[in-house]
Amino acid sequence: MPSFVINEKCDGCKGGDKTACMYICPNDLMVLDVNAMKAYNQEPDQCWECFSCVKICPTQAIEVRGYSDFVPLGSSIMPMMGTEDVMWTCKFRNGLVKRFKFPIRTTPEGEANAYSDLKGKDLDSYLLSTQEADGYTIPKPQETA
Repeated sequence: MPSFVINEKCDGCKGGDKTACMYICPNDLMVLDVNAMKAYNQEPDQCWECFSCVKICPTQAIEVRGYSDFVPLGSSIMPMMGTEDVMWTCKFRNGLVKRFKFPIRTTPEGEANAYSDLKGKDLDSYLLSTQEADGYTIPKPQETA
């Protein structure tokens, strides 16, 4: 189910020209109704359900129905951003509330390097980065003039 805005909670990010959900939406679906100063999803059928708008909303005014593989139908899921983690609160139909905490980052900002394990590897080799030579050397093509 696509994202939807709870009008009673939305304050349009206090009158800015661009709301947080407009800024973060990867598909540019969130827009601001300048008359009501409320955000809304202009194309719900195009929503990727990535939860980006839900996580960034400062007033927790946006909800997305959770995926049925981890949240049963009829329940709601709400993230709360912290400086170190995201606390997901799942409220089930019977009133039961469960919370799950996940770290935001595992490395300090700016220090993530997806290629750190490739140091010392021959990047011009025909082998895959995880593949060992196993005693067999693949000859490189000869350059022609």
